[in-house]
Amino acid sequence: MEIDFAATPGETSDLLVLPVQRGGLTALSQSTLSEQARKLLTSAAEKSRFEGDSGTTCEVFADDAGTLLRIALVGVGNADEPSYERAGGAIAARYISSGVKTMTVDFSTLKGAVSAKQAARFVAGAAQKAWRHDVYRTKLPAGKKPTLERIAIANAPDGSTEAWAYADAVTQGMELTRKLVTEPANILFPESFVEEAQALAELGIELTVLDEAQMRELGMGALLGVSQGAEREGRLLAMRWNGKGSGDVELALVGKGVTFDSGGISLKPGPGMEDMKWDMGGAGAVIGTMKALALRKAKANVLGVCGLVENMPDGNAQRPGDVVTSLSGQTIEVINTDAEGRLVLCDALTWVQRNFKPKTIIDLATLTGAMIISLGHEHAGLFSNDDSLADAMLAAGQASGDKLWRMPLGDAYDKLLDSPIADMKNVGPRAAGSITAAQFLKRFIDDGVQWAHLDIAGMAWSDKAGPNYEKGATGFGVRVLDRLVADRFEG
Repeated sequence: MEIDFAATPGETSDLLVLPVQRGGLTALSQSTLSEQARKLLTSAAEKSRFEGDSGTTCEVFADDAGTLLRIALVGVGNADEPSYERAGGAIAARYISSGVKTMTVDFSTLKGAVSAKQAARFVAGAAQKAWRHDVYRTKLPAGKKPTLERIAIANAPDGSTEAWAYADAVTQGMELTRKLVTEPANILFPESFVEEAQALAELGIELTVLDEAQMRELGMGALLGVSQGAEREGRLLAMRWNGKGSGDVELALVGKGVTFDSGGISLKPGPGMEDMKWDMGGAGAVIGTMKALALRKAKANVLGVCGLVENMPDGNAQRPGDVVTSLSGQTIEVINTDAEGRLVLCDALTWVQRNFKPKTIIDLATLTGAMIISLGHEHAGLFSNDDSLADAMLAAGQASGDKLWRMPLGDAYDKLLDSPIADMKNVGPRAAGSITAAQFLKRFIDDGVQWAHLDIAGMAWSDKAGPNYEKGATGFGVRVLDRLVADRFEG
């Protein structure tokens, strides 16, 4: 979609959009509309009980000095950034398939009351909400095909173009994440995920790829144990962005990339198994974040690593009761082959620490169904061994809209993973399932490394529409990670 911040108020378009603060209908007098059109708008808003609440809309067709205009009011609420995002998303949702090809958003109704970041957040909400992945739809009815091609912004506050350039980078990163999470497993698998990443080299990202032979030589028995039942071979993908030009890796992002999870020998129930194409949502968030950082040329040195496998149940598959040796040398009794994400992540975490020695590591994974039981689809679970990192991530989540909730860690939970024949089991008892999964990963973090784990099982995919996404892939993780980099590593 084309975004233009240099539009003029009188520019011809299919739809004129006027943002309105809560209780701010009187500000319509600041628009360039005729008095007759303004009166009609005000009357329509009052009769439809439109008061400017965030995301609410009101539409009229008005005669403006002999020209028939299609005009929509959209509420921005109390005008914080999330309110603008909801407003932009609402207007995109309403008109994406309406026949409208171009819309002009005139911020004159918010003169002096809107910042460049708020304006950019409005447009980002619209662009993100308008994203579609219709490549496999061959019989989509004409009335459902997207028509909106251009959003023009008039009377934008100073600095909006620069603010949008930043927001656009994040939006493009989210689009990559959402595309990969949406793709079916016959299209997206470890090798094709790596192929998708090749385009990032054009943005200045350095790529390193390990195949199964290389991982076997290194001793990644935990990751390879997950992959051994699959026809498709696993991969380890590393993406390095040196935003400072030189220097060590400051932050490593590690993502679980199980491109399809059948559960392995511990087979999942058939109903709903098709959803397990998005069990690579953590890896999807990592690659999307790396794209966003490169597009906006973030002044930070960041490494993104994705452990990519399929978890399948053939005759060579890992069995419950098997013992594998991880890259760290620690041994793991595999009690449940459907607790595979932590096996992938533990070897990836060790590889990152041995080769790059970052001071801070954040891993992301659609790791446990227990996380959804705990937090539903409102927050991702945050686990950390460092309070300052956890606080920074909570703040970044609140500011970006990717909300997090901190969960506990402790020795009592850690003991639940002790095995009678190996260094640890890959699962504990049914209780505290998300916490014991995090405790498992913590066993692979070196002393002195600040670490956080995000369990995004309830957030990577949604069965209902949200402020900036329709049903399906949400792009969760990109915004909070980008914001953390900006706040903590670029300042």
